[in-house]
Amino acid sequence: MSYVKPADFVTKMIDAGEAKVFMSTRDTLIRAFMAGAILALSAAFAVTVTVQTGQPLAGALLFPVGFCLLYLLGFDLLTGVMTLVPLALIDRRPGVTVRSVLRNWGLVFLGNFGGAFTVALMMAVIFTYGFSLPPNEIGQQIGEIGEGRTVGYAEFGAAGMLTLFIRAVLCNWMVSTGVVAAMMSTSVSGKVIAMWMPILLFFYMGFEHSVVNMYLFPSGILLGGDFSVMDYLVWNEIPTVLGNLVGGLTFVGLTLYATHARTGAARTRPVEEPVVPVA
Repeated sequence: MSYVKPADFVTKMIDAGEAKVFMSTRDTLIRAFMAGAILALSAAFAVTVTVQTGQPLAGALLFPVGFCLLYLLGFDLLTGVMTLVPLALIDRRPGVTVRSVLRNWGLVFLGNFGGAFTVALMMAVIFTYGFSLPPNEIGQQIGEIGEGRTVGYAEFGAAGMLTLFIRAVLCNWMVSTGVVAAMMSTSVSGKVIAMWMPILLFFYMGFEHSVVNMYLFPSGILLGGDFSVMDYLVWNEIPTVLGNLVGGLTFVGLTLYATHARTGAARTRPVEEPVVPVA
């Protein structure tokens, strides 16, 4: 795999953020819709594998296939643009403003949700034979995930909200690392290998990903999970979006930018004085 040095791929990160700011509304929505749909299918696949094998690690090992596909196809996740797009603003690229950054985030959020919800509807039909039967074992598991990660957090009050937020921070620390890792290589195989590792880690550890949750929780409601839309928004989606923003931008985007794009001045090496021989 052809390795790209950090100083070079950080420039690619800034360029990518700038390009996303100026992308047309049409293309932004299409790419975000497809990213949300593919990631949702990947989540459904991972849950299916976990239920059928009884091994959560098996589902986590296979989940990154969706992330790799959507990245290679040039589609956009909210978690990725929250890390990349602000760098173009910080780097003072011409025409990039706070408003244009927020516009991009809003469009990608809408597109991701539309794609994930579309897949949620399709999978709910499959799990219930067109809502003519109770959910099968996989559908029941998705409903239980929704309950545990909404009202389950609510039971602990502020401590539950803090736990949810930290899981979201850690999630996008890893997911955005996967986005950036793909820029470390110029080969498809190198990109896939680099992306696979941090995505596997976030999924197996049960961290909170705002776009994956756009599938799991609406799907859980459709399949009879015992939680409400308000539970989903207050005790998952909104705190998860905020945590994802902090995790990706703070621990990935800004740290790489600070040390590779705006490198600090090197320390001056001390000059060694010549040794004078003693007579």
